[in-house]
Amino acid sequence: MLMMKAGVLRPARLVSLRKLNLDSISNGKDGVLVVGAMTTLRELERSAAVKEGWPVITRALRTLSNVRVRNVATVGGALAHADPHMDLPPLLSALGARATIAGPQGERSAPIESLYAGYLENTLRRGELITHIEIPPLGKRRAAYLKCTTRSADDWPALGMAVVLDGGEARIWVSAATDKPTRLLAAEKILKGQITDEKALRQAGAAAAEEVHIESDLHGSADYKKQLIRVYLARAVHEARNAVH
Repeated sequence: MLMMKAGVLRPARLVSLRKLNLDSISNGKDGVLVVGAMTTLRELERSAAVKEGWPVITRALRTLSNVRVRNVATVGGALAHADPHMDLPPLLSALGARATIAGPQGERSAPIESLYAGYLENTLRRGELITHIEIPPLGKRRAAYLKCTTRSADDWPALGMAVVLDGGEARIWVSAATDKPTRLLAAEKILKGQITDEKALRQAGAAAAEEVHIESDLHGSADYKKQLIRVYLARAVHEARNAVH
């Protein structure tokens, strides 16, 4: 609907997926969280299982647009939309989540980050749709998602930063400043074994700001977003370190 309103998409037909029974939230094998693609963002936000095992998702959803939108927007739709300003893709990528995709050739599984080719461009093939996503258990990992908005807290972000800490290592993903969820590998390398070192955090922020191509848009210039990356990387790591499981 967002793409139709923007004039980007003009379909000849619309097909409802409501009767496909893809709106469940359950625990799968080895503690994996299985979320149906037609689950609304509000259902995901209010899920007791998500709040207990993946509280970072619950926290992130509270500022994802507003309640009216979350009541109708679905998990699969939010992922397939491929807007880099979406909050879930970088967080799910950092958590190591995968999407199950069905099509004429059968089912396939793919990492969440592989769904994106660029701004409003996904990699779904003709006739394919996302049926559900699988999110590995957090275990002893700690996670945080922070976003910076230029207006209200639930607005589209100028920057989204997701961090998952596992022992002395960090997985860091950025969005909104880039045209798709992007992993900050140079920053991760600097922080390996040094996630509590403030100097290393500053060095990682500086490296992160330079290792990716930054997009200017209505939410901020490229230079402004580079500075946000420098600041928010350290903030997100601190938030993850102090996260209550």
